[in-house]
Amino acid sequence: MIDRRLVQNFDWKLLGLTIVLSFTGVITVYSAVTTGISNIHQILYVKQIIWYCAGMFLMIIAFLFNYNSLERYAFIIYGFCIFLLLMVLIIGKYAGGAKRWLMFGPLTFQPSELAKLAVILVLARYYSKAASVNGLSLSELTIPIVLCIVPFALIVLQPDLGTAMIILLIAVSMTLFVKIEKKTAIFLFTSATVTFPTIWFFLRDYQKKRIITFLNPEIDPLGSGYHIIQSKIAIGSGMVTGKGFLKGTQSALSFLPEQQTDFIFSVFAEQWGFIGSFLLLLVFFMFITRCLKITYGSKNYFGAILSFGITSMLLWHIVVNMGMVMGLMPVVGVTLPFISYGGSSIIVTLTGIGILLNISMRRFLFN
Repeated sequence: MIDRRLVQNFDWKLLGLTIVLSFTGVITVYSAVTTGISNIHQILYVKQIIWYCAGMFLMIIAFLFNYNSLERYAFIIYGFCIFLLLMVLIIGKYAGGAKRWLMFGPLTFQPSELAKLAVILVLARYYSKAASVNGLSLSELTIPIVLCIVPFALIVLQPDLGTAMIILLIAVSMTLFVKIEKKTAIFLFTSATVTFPTIWFFLRDYQKKRIITFLNPEIDPLGSGYHIIQSKIAIGSGMVTGKGFLKGTQSALSFLPEQQTDFIFSVFAEQWGFIGSFLLLLVFFMFITRCLKITYGSKNYFGAILSFGITSMLLWHIVVNMGMVMGLMPVVGVTLPFISYGGSSIIVTLTGIGILLNISMRRFLFN
């Protein structure tokens, strides 16, 4: 039987913001796939609704049990995700120049999405026991570094540089949240500054082109720079009030590539303009603020680190995706939470929200 106090402490505001963003995502995907020249993908918005129903079901499960049990099973979940990532490289579905999906009958799943939650869980468990007032030393960071490098490397091999980068950003954010020693921070920053340029030599040709065209999209307007140019045109053409729902021309004429996934914000901005985009950003701001409130309201260190990790995952997705479609960052294939089409992304996002609701509900138990 559910404790009456859990219901009284339920975070209805976070749930409300989640529902608003989810509804916005469904209608935006609908507008992106039903206004194009080809209607072959129109069924996608129906699949999006199905994924949302499955995600909401998992979200309910995620806040019904005591989240502290996740600490006990963190490494088991992590190991299972590593196994799935290995399976992707062996028997994964190959599409669009990458091997990122596993087939389960008629369904496909992207294990790299689940890997983000797994990394958050193991880091939350480790940091909740290892963190100190003086900060973590370099030797204490050895285990977290290894825990992050393994999934990072497996995801890069798919290749999926965007998701790998998100995992790295999550890990850095969580590490800074628990605090590290000053000398350790200086050493790591110096090492990263020195080694970062060498990453260029390990990138594939299309990845190098994305970086080059990020700096100057007009250098290849019909090739690697096409995405950024068309995205900017779509966003700019929305002007102040937008062209109206289902009236965007860039998406209708299929000028905008990947308009239901990576560039979904461009579709939204074209139809709803600056005002609509500002309101969406405002809702996202309220959403992230609410998530941070759960983090700092937690009376349990594991819960605080876990909630911050989930919050940082959502925040970095928002920052990278919007920066990407506006030409402020290279195109790396990162979805916009709740808005972009994608079953695996929705499942992981809503499961993460369920954990946040779980932490928020049970904060009084540690008073």
